[in-house]
Amino acid sequence: MSGLRCVAISLKIPDNEAFTALTTLQRLNLPISRLERADIWLFQMLRQCSAQAPEADGLLQAVQSNELLFNPNKHVVRERPGSEPREGEVWIEELGQDPSLRAQLGGKKISGVRSAKRMRGWQLYDESGTPAGRELVSAAAEALLCNPAIERAILS
Repeated sequence: MSGLRCVAISLKIPDNEAFTALTTLQRLNLPISRLERADIWLFQMLRQCSAQAPEADGLLQAVQSNELLFNPNKHVVRERPGSEPREGEVWIEELGQDPSLRAQLGGKKISGVRSAKRMRGWQLYDESGTPAGRELVSAAAEALLCNPAIERAILS
């Protein structure tokens, strides 16, 4: 049976794109106090890994060794539980994206992966510092984070 695995790659250095998006959303009068960005990768696995030791198959190590996805000087990689956005988060998917492994990973195969899909994840926090509500996340996606002509917003 196949399994879907979700991996987030985020910056450990200051993120100028997230800072610019945050200040723009604040100028648009959306009450957002913090904004974080990550590349979200959904990997369709050839087989289901053990729930007790999902890292045993080496997916995270394979992602970290793929220089097209990960730079150890500036990135952090984490496996995420589930394959949907968290509370206060929106994933932006490029329309017409080819989920084939060769198209998404530059031809550098990761063992055990049938296909991969890349999305941009935005985690929004409201003025109290808690994950933003669905209405605020949707407003931010509509105002700036998603271009509906070429992208689709996926909300929790």
